[in-house]
Parts: sequence; structure tokens; C-alpha cells
Amino acid sequence: MAAAAGSGSVSRGLRAMFFMLTPNESSFEKVEDVPQYVQQATPYFVGLMLLELAVGALMTGTPVVTLSDGLTSLSAGMISRLPLLAMRGCELSAYLYVWDHFRLLELPWDSAWTWWLTFLGVDFCYYWVHRFAHEVAILWAAHQVHHSSEYYNLTTALRQSLTQQFTSWIFYLPMALAVPPSAFAVHIQLNLLYQFWIHTEVIRDLGPLEWIFNTPKHHRVHHGRNLYCIDKNYGGILIIWDRLFGTFAAESDKVVYGLVFPIKTFEILYVQLHYYVYLWKRSSTYKTVSDKMSTFIKGPSWKPGKRRLGDHDDNPKVTGNEIPHGPKWSLTFQVYVGLHFLLVLWTYHELFESKMVLSQLTIFGMTCYVLLTLTSLGFIIEQRPSSATLETIRCVVMVTLMRYSYLRSPLPLLSVPTEAFVSLSLLYWALQSFSQLLGIKKKDD
Repeated sequence: MAAAAGSGSVSRGLRAMFFMLTPNESSFEKVEDVPQYVQQATPYFVGLMLLELAVGALMTGTPVVTLSDGLTSLSAGMISRLPLLAMRGCELSAYLYVWDHFRLLELPWDSAWTWWLTFLGVDFCYYWVHRFAHEVAILWAAHQVHHSSEYYNLTTALRQSLTQQFTSWIFYLPMALAVPPSAFAVHIQLNLLYQFWIHTEVIRDLGPLEWIFNTPKHHRVHHGRNLYCIDKNYGGILIIWDRLFGTFAAESDKVVYGLVFPIKTFEILYVQLHYYVYLWKRSSTYKTVSDKMSTFIKGPSWKPGKRRLGDHDDNPKVTGNEIPHGPKWSLTFQVYVGLHFLLVLWTYHELFESKMVLSQLTIFGMTCYVLLTLTSLGFIIEQRPSSATLETIRCVVMVTLMRYSYLRSPLPLLSVPTEAFVSLSLLYWALQSFSQLLGIKKKDD
């Protein structure tokens, strides 16, 4: 019905962000024909984030996002998609397997009824994916990444987990007994894209739409750490599931965003993985096997003697006067980190564009470089003592990769300035590392 070639138009791309595509233009016979809606959405992500910055500044007179928090969110989004360099998404792979081996019937791929049924099915399953991610500690270990920002803006939408995709696929498998994979592949992407624009404080209220759809107003509550906000409003596109299952809460008191116990760091691997370490350490303090296992499979607030989901008696009191974590750092370093982030973002884009012609070894090496860069930039933001040494190593790697053409400038015109900037970066951090080393030796003497 729909031609894949036409899906890249500006109109369709923008409408895909708001779930405004028709069944006729987004139904496909084969999975291979389904457009990469999420990958094609990058210009719209950028455009909407810039629009939010402008509108937010006009409305409040202050930026809606800080550089440190925004770059951490974007870094998390980049990391969450790195597994796609080596394999197809877990959700679609598992779905195809069940469809090929266990389907009970085959709904017509070109029927509007199938399209709408798939929409409802994906959104219903997402509600339970999301709810379980809050109610099972080991799943929360992945999902907490998305809640770790103490700000609420469109960059927060991109703060995604590296590991959540390895468990979420389970919840969609019942649909594979009847719904064609091509329909599922469309809706799993559109459902995700819709949830981007609801991460904003710029849009306050959408009137009657609030009764049916998940909106910024409802999703702000979901990201709050106020007592009335916790474990509420799980919906993806529709808010009706929360109203039906008793998990809906309306926005009332000022929402204070972030985790109940804020992590106060911009080190990206820590943001992604710290809760797994915390669960392991907590479980080791219990003596019985039952309590050790319960640490992982019951709620994040569970403790021995409490109900499955635990309670919030130990939560820090929310006053509404909380100040988000944000270390002060110089404008020079902000420009430096911003420029190097843009360079690694370009490398990341090139990696995905060229993955079909690159060797697995090259992909692995470039993936390690991306992770090294995002980690090192986080260290600089936090002004850690070890940042000079780590950044020196990273700059050496970067110069080497540019020397052998694994990295290149976004524009040929910028090749010489880029190489000069990278070389100067290496020189600066090498001198900083040397200075630190001399300082240590003087203290020892």
C-alpha cells in the first residue's frame, strides 16, 4: 500500500513524530519495506529541541536545559543504540521468531483494522513493559536511566537505557501469534517517536485530549519524585490504560524531577549501570536465598518484612525547593566539550551509515572509541582529577584514528581546522597530565 521511498518526505517524517500517519501510508507487506522511522527522525529531534530552547527562553527567560545534563541525556541515547550495530533489535528479532514458528492466524497486512489493532496492541503491551520496569527491581535497574535527569525537556526523552531492550521484547510476543511483523515494526517505532515530544514543560495543557492521550502534563507526573508522582502514568500514546488500571495521577503540586535518591553524576557508564551494582551489594547483605532473590524480583523499595512493592517511608522529603545537580565549570571547557561532542556525534552517525560495509573488528573498535569519548567528556564535566589523563589517552586515540582515515571531518572544508583542534587538544591535556605528574612527585619528595 505505502511506498517506502515516499516515507522520507518532510511531511511524513514530521507527522510520524506525533502519530499522525494514516494506515494507507504506513502499511507494508514485508518487514524489509518498513522505513527506519526512528533513524530518519534525527532532524526532527534536533529541530524540536532547538524550538523548545527558543520558546522556553521566551517564556521563562532561562534555558530549559543545561549543557552538562543535556549532553548526558544525548550520550545515553547514543549508547542505547550501539547494540544495533551488531544485531537487529531484540524486540523485532524475537517477534519474527515467534511469528515464523508459532503464529495461530495471519491478519491481513493491508487492512486498516489490522493497523488499528496493532496500534492498540503495541500501546497496551508498552503499558505493561513500562509498569513492570518500575515494579521489578532488576528491570528498574535498566529503566532508572531514563529517570535519572533532574530536568525535564526534550533531551530527557533521549536518555535511554542500554540494557532495557534485552528484556522488553518478552511483553510483545503474544501479538506475534496473529499480527504481521511488518505492522509491529511500524507501530513499535511510532509508539517510541510519539513519546519524544511529551517530554517538555513548554506545553502546559491540551484540554479534552488529556482524557485520552498521554500528554506532557501527564508525563511530567511520571518523571516526578514527589510522593503523588511515583509509579504513575505509565502510558505510551494513550492514558486510558492508567485510568483503567488505577495508575493515573493528575498533575497538582510542583513536580520535582529525577530519581528519589539523585545520583548527582554525569559519568555516562555509571548512569547506565550503577543500579545493578547497588542491587548486588544490597542482596549480599541478606542471609536467606529468598531475601537475596527478592531484592531483584520485587519492587525497588522492597525490604524484608515489607509488601512486594515496598513503601516510601525512607524517601527524602520533597519540598519543591530542590536544586538540580550542576557543577560550575568554565565557558572554555563548555565550548571544548561541546565541540568534541559534535565530533563524536558525527562519528556515531557515520558509523551507523557505514555499518554494512565495515568489518566487525572496525565496528567494535569504533564503538569503543565512542564509549571512551562519552566517558571522558563526562569526567571533564565533573572536573575529576583523572580527567586529564583519560582525555590525553582519548586524544591520542583520536589523532591515530584520523591519521588512518577512520575519523573524518563533517565537511572537507573543515578538515584542516579539525585536525588542528584535535592536535591542540592533545597538546593541552598532555601538558596537564605532565603537570599533575610533577605535582605528585613533588609531594612524594
